[in-house]
Amino acid sequence: MRTFLGLLGATVLALTIGWGVSALGFSLPGVGHSFQAWTVVCWLLFIGAFLLLRRVPAEKATVVVLIGAALIGGAAIVGPPNTSTDSARYAWDGIVQNAGVSPYVHTPNSRATESLRPEWLFPDAVETAKGTKTCEGTRVMRTHDYGTHRVLCTTINRPSVNTIYPAAAELYFAAVRAVVPVDATYWPLQAAGLVLSLGVTVLLVILLRRRRLDVRWAALWAWCPLVASEGVTNSHVDLLGAALALGATALVASERRWLGGVALGAAIAVKLLPVVTAPALLRKRPLPVVAASIGAFVLLYVPYLLTTGPKVLGYLPGYLQEEGVDDGSRFALVFLFVHGKATTVVAVLILLAVAVVVWRTTDPRSPWLGQLVMIGAFLFVLSPRYPWYALLLIPFVAMTGRWEWLGLALAISIRQFWPYAYVRASTLGVALAIIVIVSIHRSGPGWWGRMRVRARDEWLLLSGRPARIAPPASQ
Repeated sequence: MRTFLGLLGATVLALTIGWGVSALGFSLPGVGHSFQAWTVVCWLLFIGAFLLLRRVPAEKATVVVLIGAALIGGAAIVGPPNTSTDSARYAWDGIVQNAGVSPYVHTPNSRATESLRPEWLFPDAVETAKGTKTCEGTRVMRTHDYGTHRVLCTTINRPSVNTIYPAAAELYFAAVRAVVPVDATYWPLQAAGLVLSLGVTVLLVILLRRRRLDVRWAALWAWCPLVASEGVTNSHVDLLGAALALGATALVASERRWLGGVALGAAIAVKLLPVVTAPALLRKRPLPVVAASIGAFVLLYVPYLLTTGPKVLGYLPGYLQEEGVDDGSRFALVFLFVHGKATTVVAVLILLAVAVVVWRTTDPRSPWLGQLVMIGAFLFVLSPRYPWYALLLIPFVAMTGRWEWLGLALAISIRQFWPYAYVRASTLGVALAIIVIVSIHRSGPGWWGRMRVRARDEWLLLSGRPARIAPPASQ
């Protein structure tokens, strides 16, 4: 009965996700509140399903986790993308590469690639009764052919700028689109996202078993609504970065540091953000990890550097300015105390301080908690507007069982629906408070005393005096 209830919880969550993906869409008119309510319901069902999973016998937990992952992931591909148009850009970048054109050279609205435009990415403009051209349809935007005034309709966001995505992401887009016809719409990237999601689930189960930990924790990734929505339905390439970062951490923890460095370099070449996972991997013998990651990163860029040159930066500088990194407005929590360009400086200093602490305290054989803290601190400081940034965090939530950190992922998701600065700061603040409170509870009643003793001993050692030996604990 407990096994049945665990499967039932995952099935109900999968059915709810499938219904929402097929019937709702954040970009559809008139369904905003319904979409918000559906998202909240999915998270509540996720919590309930995980609690039911906790009661499943240990010998059957792996099967239940994997079946639930397949059901939930499969439900996430029954409809088109519903919160983002990024996968349209992914598809276009893959299409032009497979035609022998660098994605960094031409913008989507360039006449140079006009012959490559599929109808599902560039639908025809509709003539109104007044004789003007307009663009109709969900997620369809209006732009113009570069150099002309002809109306061009497209589902690609920012069609007048070059791509922003790094080399490994571009190779991934090309690989996925190479095995399907040009008129295949969004499903190839969704299918690839499902394969990646299930692959991460299997890797989590293997790693948890090796560490003799509860494999049920893998469901914190496999059954998470954010993974289903942003990793599968909307096919965000951050999923690939998260998978590679998890693999890099596993390899380094098992002393395969050169291979771990290669995986880390590839992860950084997917979205740049996985660079924050480096400090926890450099506690012991950092040279192989650093050298291999830099080598892999550069090697992945070689084909594009040879064909494109410095244009491989794409729209990255403009994107950083657009997102408020240069004036500090991006950093919601830091912006509460410091304003202007100094906000960015303070944000960088905070992250550097956390990186040093993580590097100094992480166990090289078990870097999972260090990764969780570093990535979590990065997300708190960065305060991203997009929930898919949290995909990098969730595998390490699963590896540590620190479920409270999922509150950070939920806080970022809420910001997507209510795009106000005070909402972003307040939800992140609540998530931070929950993490601190639960972490203190995990430490037990004597945590403050132990911290004081450790701080005193470290101060005595730094000052050249011998540390006092604490009396043995009573039995």
